[in-house]
Amino acid sequence: MRTLFGLWAAPMAVFWGWYYLSLNDMNFGYVMLSRQVHDFAFQLYGQMLGIDPAIIPGMVARTCVFDFFLLMGLWAFRRRRNIAEWIRQRRQGDISSDRLGRATEAGPTLPAE
Repeated sequence: MRTLFGLWAAPMAVFWGWYYLSLNDMNFGYVMLSRQVHDFAFQLYGQMLGIDPAIIPGMVARTCVFDFFLLMGLWAFRRRRNIAEWIRQRRQGDISSDRLGRATEAGPTLPAE
């Protein structure tokens, strides 16, 4: 699973890093990070897809969120027994603390003298 998360997260970090830097024209002397390359890349993708280039970043963001939930679902499915046990322990802990809370609401019991 770590490899899968890494293979998913690394391209996302590279893309969103490039997107942020090129959108704000923080190129540090690299042509690839310039605003001109940013605009050219999205114009090219827009022409290839036949859509407005301005909506492409939103489409990519929605896809990233969908992929994230898909990976979390896969991770949860693989860990379903551990998660179910954790939920059972939490419920038992809540019941125990609830009973303890009711006992303290009645007030402390004083020893008989």
